[in-house]
Amino acid sequence: MRLFAAVLPPAEVVGELAAEVAELKKLPGADRLRWTGRPGWHFTLAFYGEVDDTVVPELSARLERAAHRGDPFPLAMRGGGQFGHGRALWAGAEGDLEALRLLADRSEAAARRAGLDMGAHRRYTPHLTVARSRDSVDVRPFVDALASFTGSTWTVAELTLVRSHLPASGAPGEQPRYEVVARLPLGASG
Repeated sequence: MRLFAAVLPPAEVVGELAAEVAELKKLPGADRLRWTGRPGWHFTLAFYGEVDDTVVPELSARLERAAHRGDPFPLAMRGGGQFGHGRALWAGAEGDLEALRLLADRSEAAARRAGLDMGAHRRYTPHLTVARSRDSVDVRPFVDALASFTGSTWTVAELTLVRSHLPASGAPGEQPRYEVVARLPLGASG
């Protein structure tokens, strides 16, 4: 199964971002982007790719230990940016970004200890992807519009293991589906 570890924002924060994205979609050139649906909005901590079913219990146990090692922390969506010359447009984060980076590092380490090949370690950049493009697109107007966006602060209280189901029908605009596999509370009391 295709898995990743993530922080999922609460519904009210997702609603705030949805209102901002609705405004972004009114900008010239918005039709050149493939907009990510609300169910896909998350802060990926570590992407695992295809994981054999027999490894999932070990991965879950190691992620649970990783989650218990960190305390809940404040986070909010703020601003935005891009990767790959407009291939990905994202909302950024503010709050305890060190705690978020540490949780990402621990999520990656848990996978390595469970036997998954994670490739070369890369410094974590907190982001929530709101749109993608197969081609290079000038997304500066969208990044500029996101610059003033600040969502409500919430307390990140869990690490989530998520399964993604890629589109299979080939229908234009079909989005991946996401299924929560495990919710792992942060902190020693979790």
